[in-house]
Amino acid sequence: MEEFYKLVNMLKKNHLSVTAAESCTAGLFTSMIASVPGASDVLGYGFVVYSPEAKQKILGVQKQTIDMYGVVSENTAIEMARGAANNAHADVSVGITGFAGPGADDGYAPGTVCFGFFYKEICFAETILFGDIGRNKVRENSAVYAAKRLLLLLEECGCN
Repeated sequence: MEEFYKLVNMLKKNHLSVTAAESCTAGLFTSMIASVPGASDVLGYGFVVYSPEAKQKILGVQKQTIDMYGVVSENTAIEMARGAANNAHADVSVGITGFAGPGADDGYAPGTVCFGFFYKEICFAETILFGDIGRNKVRENSAVYAAKRLLLLLEECGCN
């Protein structure tokens, strides 16, 4: 939880807002942000977009992106992050999409999670393989990883 306190405080200090587009985490990242006192100063929206249709309709993820790269892909995660930031008018966003398990599905190893990060037109993606550690552990690890990575991004961009 420490990461979430640090993230909320850094966002507040720098007058930034945050949002998330979540698939495999199903709102856990947003929930953990909201558990920090003062989160309402930085969090206005969160998007749970579990299905490909929701990603397209709510966030504007291109059908061609999903068809070409898959729903669990860095390309999809980036479009999710951009779409969430645009819809929420947020300064900072993360898109999280993955396969929590159990077992393999559509060629995805369990615990494969793709992240898209957005801040001031900086957009990049990463894929993390958490392994077959159980659905809820993958979700928790993904939410915490997203918070840590956003903190690092903001520090790299001069926030303190």
